[in-house]
This record gives sequence, C-alpha cells and structure tokens, in this order.
Amino acid sequence: MNTTTNEKNIIKETKEEKTGRISEVNKNCFKITFHGEEIPAKLKGSFYEEDAEKLPVVGDYVTFLYNRQGDSVILSVNERHSFLQRPDQAKTGVMQYMAANVDYLFIVTSLNEDYSYNRIARYVSIANAGGAIPVVILTKSDLCSNPGRYVSEVERISDKVRVHAISAIYGIGLDELKDYLTPETTICLMGSSGAGKSTLINSITGEEVMKTSEIREDDDKGRHTTTYRKLIELSNGVTIIDTPGMREIGMANVQDGIDETFSDIVELESRCRFSNCRHDTEPGCAIKAAIESGELSVTRYELYKNLGRENTNNHAKKKEISKWAKAYKKIGKRNMWD
Repeated sequence: MNTTTNEKNIIKETKEEKTGRISEVNKNCFKITFHGEEIPAKLKGSFYEEDAEKLPVVGDYVTFLYNRQGDSVILSVNERHSFLQRPDQAKTGVMQYMAANVDYLFIVTSLNEDYSYNRIARYVSIANAGGAIPVVILTKSDLCSNPGRYVSEVERISDKVRVHAISAIYGIGLDELKDYLTPETTICLMGSSGAGKSTLINSITGEEVMKTSEIREDDDKGRHTTTYRKLIELSNGVTIIDTPGMREIGMANVQDGIDETFSDIVELESRCRFSNCRHDTEPGCAIKAAIESGELSVTRYELYKNLGRENTNNHAKKKEISKWAKAYKKIGKRNMWD
C-alpha cells in the first residue's frame, strides 16, 4: 500500500523533535511541559543502558519526539546547570535524584518542633553541592518569641546561605522574597511535611497554586500534602518545583557541598602545621586554636566531621551498589544472547 503525500505530511506533523521541560516523573512515565501543555512521554530504549543519574528528573530540559496522538518519546537530556541529589535513605548509598536546573533551593522549616540546625546544614550542603543557591525560609515566625535568634544561628551555618523569617498568615517578611520571583527563575522547595511550603508559595504568588493541610497538634508534624515532585509554571514566569516532605536527609556524593558550607573550617585546616593533622594532639593545630579562642564552636566542628564521615560511608556504599548493578546488566545482556 502506497503512502500518499497527505498521509506523509500528517505523520511528519504528528512526530517532530521539540524541547520541553520535565514536570513530573512516575516510574517509567513522564510529563513534559511544552508551551503551557503537559505532554505524556516515555524514554527512548537506549536510556535504560545509562546510569540512573543520566535519566530525566523534574526540572530537566529534554529533546523529545512530539507525538500528538499518544506518548511522546524522550530522546536526550540537555546539559544541566544544577542537580540536586541525596541518598534514598539516610543509611544507604542508593541515590535519589531530586531536581535539575534549580536556581534557588528554598529550605523551608517552621519555628516550632520542626526546627533543626543539623537538618538545615544538610540541605545547605546539598544545595551547594548541586549548584543551587540555598535560601532558608523560617516559617511561622509569629509563633516564635525570638525569631532573630534563629536567623543568626542559621546564618552561621555558612556564608553562602540566605535566611528569612516569615509568617505567611500575617504577611511578615514576604516582601523579602519578591527578589527571588523573577521570570525564568526556578525555585525548588524542600523541607518537612507541615513546614508551610504550600502555604508559602500560595502567599507569595497570590494564587492558590498548591493544596495545604493542617499539622497535627500532638507532635507538630504535618501530613504529606505533596506526594511526588511536581513542576509548576506560574503566570509571572517563575517556575516552582515542589517536593514531598522529608524529615531525614542523608549525605552521599556531596563532599564539595559540605566543604563549601563549612568553608571556614576547611580554611582553618589549611593553616595547620601538618597537612595530615588529625586535630587531636598535634602541635600547631589551627582547629584546636580556633576552638580554644571561641572562633569555632565545638558543635559546629563536630557537625562538619559527622557529615563528612556519613558522606564518605554512603559514597562507598553507592560505588559498591553501582558496581554490582553494572555487573548485573552485563549478565542480563549475555543471557539474552545465550
């Protein structure tokens, strides 16, 4: 049967290479935002031979074969300018790739039982490692008698971090966030359930963009309003990536981010008399001198060591898992031809 010229034109118009942005990932099914539409898509087969970190994540720009009559086909992932990742669980080396091409990571934590200096430092390290600017948003400041104390504490985590104490209910501090809401900017929100991520975005955009839920009064913990990562394009040209609540966040493959977050400690270590100084009994130790003088707190130094140790251990697990995964793939391919 011969294909007519008209039929060929229909096929050509139905499948064309386009560039769009991943807005949702659900196992092997993807959604691409393209000119205000959300297009269902699947991966080209060769993607499954790639490492997991090369698969599309929310926020990725992709080239795809546009199919108006069914699933489009993702052909390639464009180069990323930032990439946020963490271990899937705090005690494993399996990585969870969270978002790409993020300009600002809004680390949202409320000034109640949710507040954790340790957890905020972890998020800041992940942002620094991934190439995003960390912005800590301390919500529910109206429920705190001294929010300035927490702002000062978080600012001491790193000179790379920006901090804002806000109350979405009373509009306190919201004006400070308008500088981030510029066209073609992508903001990713991370934090615990009930920290106020959805309320925050609804307040600063003036739109009911996200659903909200109440926190439980008995433990100050929230219900999971967002159950998967989702990209939302706002009418003002800003892109928001919302993420499920995370009460734990592990360290793996982010040593550069830890070093950047604690750059003052890294700089002190470079001043030690011995390059292999363990900061224990060695003479001429700049770390010990800084602690004794009050320049460096023991708490901050211990956190730096603990995060580094956790990162090293989880990264070793990740490498081992990756090695076995590649071996498994090779066995599978051989069996196909037996």
